[in-house]
Amino acid sequence: MLLNDPVLINLLKQAYSAEKAASFAYQGHAASVKDIQEKKAIRQIEIDEWNHRAEVLKIMNQYQLPVSKWYEIKYHLIGKTISASCYVIGWFMPFYFAGNLESGNVCEYVRMKRLFNALGITEHDEVLYEMSLKEKEHEVYFYEGIKDSKLLPVFEKIFAWGKNRRKNDIDLEAGFEIENTNTYCEHYGEKIR
Repeated sequence: MLLNDPVLINLLKQAYSAEKAASFAYQGHAASVKDIQEKKAIRQIEIDEWNHRAEVLKIMNQYQLPVSKWYEIKYHLIGKTISASCYVIGWFMPFYFAGNLESGNVCEYVRMKRLFNALGITEHDEVLYEMSLKEKEHEVYFYEGIKDSKLLPVFEKIFAWGKNRRKNDIDLEAGFEIENTNTYCEHYGEKIR
């Protein structure tokens, strides 16, 4: 079966390559922190991102979608640049921007699920839900690491993510169930307050 939804196709291709960028970034982030527990947690997040990349590739292969060479080059360079910068930009910014990025990634997978469902395809629901849930857990981890920083209000004002602003409307404490995923992230790309 072939997909005939250019938005969904592009989301899949971009997610596949962006997961590599995130993995590379977390390699540098983990190596740059001194705390052993933080190092372990960030390395686990890197592994999660590699796993997401593999899952997205399985979906792409099922629909005979080629990997975008452009996205692969672009995100490879972005990931390696971020990885190297973790050694010089201090502890706050890697945590902040990782949390900000993960916050947006939650909705990417929810949006993919919604687009597949609009085509009558539900076989990817579980994996897309699991990946969105894992991205939310990553966001929470990074936020917890910086929530008391005096820099957070300034960065939140500039980059629209922090204590009062997120890029998704999922609250893990209130519950996030697969049956309800299509009700989340309806305003993907907009600032959620």
